[in-house]
Amino acid sequence: MADLHHDVTGSGPVLLVLPGGAGHPMGLGPFTERLAPHFTVVTYDPLGLAHGHLGDPVADQSVRDWSEGAHRVLEEVLGASESAYVFGTSSGGIAALDLSARHPDRLRHVVAHEPPCVTLLPDGERLRTELIEQLDAARPAPGTPMAVFLAHVLRPFTAYRPPAALPRLTIAAGTDSKGQLLYRTAESVAEHTGAAFAEFPGGHLGVLEDPAGFADRVGRTLLGTG
Repeated sequence: MADLHHDVTGSGPVLLVLPGGAGHPMGLGPFTERLAPHFTVVTYDPLGLAHGHLGDPVADQSVRDWSEGAHRVLEEVLGASESAYVFGTSSGGIAALDLSARHPDRLRHVVAHEPPCVTLLPDGERLRTELIEQLDAARPAPGTPMAVFLAHVLRPFTAYRPPAALPRLTIAAGTDSKGQLLYRTAESVAEHTGAAFAEFPGGHLGVLEDPAGFADRVGRTLLGTG
């Protein structure tokens, strides 16, 4: 059984954070620090890329493996009768959707930010192909998190279709993403799952662009405060 790589900071109810891309939590420090006074923030690194495994061989990834790994992390950090909040963005948002489907009893509320479930859209397969081709054109350096994402995460994750009627779920999209594919995808995921829909600061990388404002929006959404 693979090691569970995760970091913990803060105090309060558990908030599991599922990063995007290949799951490397790089750049999330300001975001998690902003949330730490209000939550015990548990940041999951499914491939251990921030824990000494960047550059190791990587197999093609599956949404289920990431969500089951996230569930195992929760089983480690939660008490027997406790439940957790969850925030996931991009590929981490897809893992959060699958976690919500498989283990709803352990979750208080889930926020999935711009999960790229593009096949839910009309002509989704064509749009998925175009998205993959567009991102592949970036040609990142071998051995980087972006290279791992393009080679082993992008294709299986963008093929994921969440089940309908998921409980205690909010789908978020960035205000700067309006008119773009992943904003429309987020709206489609919200309609398909029966989830609430909310706008968050920034675009697809809003968690990095405005970590304080983004964290505050996450906290208000999860706790239901003004």
